[in-house]
Amino acid sequence: MELAQLKENLKKLIVEECEKEDDIAWQDILDDEQLFGSESRINLDSLDGLQLSLVLKKSFGVKIEGSKDSRKHLTTVNSIAALITESKQ
Repeated sequence: MELAQLKENLKKLIVEECEKEDDIAWQDILDDEQLFGSESRINLDSLDGLQLSLVLKKSFGVKIEGSKDSRKHLTTVNSIAALITESKQ
């Protein structure tokens, strides 16, 4: 899967799995935009992070363990895409 398609799929997953359909369209999420925190337009929380971790494992075989890994890898669409790309090598 090419990188642009991967990022598009990730944005769709974020919106659908974290139930943000009423808040933001997947097309409006920027690749380097912060996904978590009060400054974020997407405003994901820790439960969203857990849900996202489970979906990434199921969909891409990527395992994220612990809050430290979550904070490091789930910050932006770019960081998630990089994690998936690195795990496939």
